[in-house]
Amino acid sequence: MNRDTIIQELDYKAVRSSGAGGQNVNKVSSKVVLSFDLANSLSLTDEEKALAEMRLASRLTTEKILILQCDEDRSQLRNKDIVTKRFLEVIDNALREVKPRKATKIPRAVIKKRIENKRRQSEIKQSRKRPNL
Repeated sequence: MNRDTIIQELDYKAVRSSGAGGQNVNKVSSKVVLSFDLANSLSLTDEEKALAEMRLASRLTTEKILILQCDEDRSQLRNKDIVTKRFLEVIDNALREVKPRKATKIPRAVIKKRIENKRRQSEIKQSRKRPNL
């Protein structure tokens, strides 16, 4: 994946932000909506597209478009930077290879300690019984 070419494929749209902010919210389009067409991307290989499509299935539209938005800041430029960084993190995580988990054996010392504790607890409970006369 080439970051420069993938950034060139992004579509940005500025819209009015919601929430508190008074006249600034009513006048300024500071919210940035990023959209990325995964199916028609030229910077990703077919294998990368398939992997990203599988891992990002819940975030993609029916047309295989990833949509991210940011309205954290009052500045449109900062929101654009934030949403671009967020997009790159999402794509990196989707394309990262997951290491298979290695099953580990329980150490002998741990098993021995558990059995010793069981034996000790058993002796304590045995000592609570009424003696046989």
